[in-house]
Amino acid sequence: MGSSTRVRVTKMHGAQNDFVLLDARTAALGDLSAFARWACDRRAGVGADGLLVLETSRNGDVRMRTINADGSEAEICGNGVRCAARWLDEAGAGERMAFETPAGTIHTEIIARAPEYQVRVAMGTPRIASFVVPGFSEASFVDLGNPHVVVFCEEPSAVDLEALAERLQRDPRLPDGANVHVVAVESSGCLRVRHWERGVGLTMACGTGAVACAAVAIAQRKVISPVSLDVPGGRLTVECDGRGDAFLSGAATRVFDAEVEFGPHRD
Repeated sequence: MGSSTRVRVTKMHGAQNDFVLLDARTAALGDLSAFARWACDRRAGVGADGLLVLETSRNGDVRMRTINADGSEAEICGNGVRCAARWLDEAGAGERMAFETPAGTIHTEIIARAPEYQVRVAMGTPRIASFVVPGFSEASFVDLGNPHVVVFCEEPSAVDLEALAERLQRDPRLPDGANVHVVAVESSGCLRVRHWERGVGLTMACGTGAVACAAVAIAQRKVISPVSLDVPGGRLTVECDGRGDAFLSGAATRVFDAEVEFGPHRD
């Protein structure tokens, strides 16, 4: 069976999109996919939407990988990088960080530490394309280093988002699948959104998804930047001028630090 390994981790969340953070610079694990599947299990493990792995970087201050609850790897995670920025700031790394990710270099800044940690992230330039989704009059595809389908509707809670998202994962136009979001315009400065993420399912928030929704709504002049997004887990803010980087801001919450025991019997 092999021996177990004791691993230091931190549970964190951004708008209740929750993560287990592992500093692999000091506690390397051989099979991160297996560890993610166990750690994210809400009954047998810690419980989370994903595993954030910090590694040594040649192109930034630190490299961050995002492993989904099913063991697959995502290109980038907006809520996750805010959590990692807080963790590093509290470890003494400073208020500004450059994260190397599979989607490119992402820059973060701590904008408040009290009464709660707030982190602002430069998420890159959203690339928007038209996209037809049967049954809906308005939809778009957005590339933020990871793929998104944004669908506008009257009432997000009335949409069977799981069925819609699972159907779109089989769409030949989306060879890598896509995160799927249903969004309603509340006012010129507010959107209401629900999220479905590849490798996870329904989530309380999705940082890159929030940016994708806001970017489309701003481009179509449905709202004006900055935009507040009411998501199931709280509120996020997106700034986007349609030409350069989009910026995501929101809280980063530290839940607890723990030492867990992981071994072959756990996966």
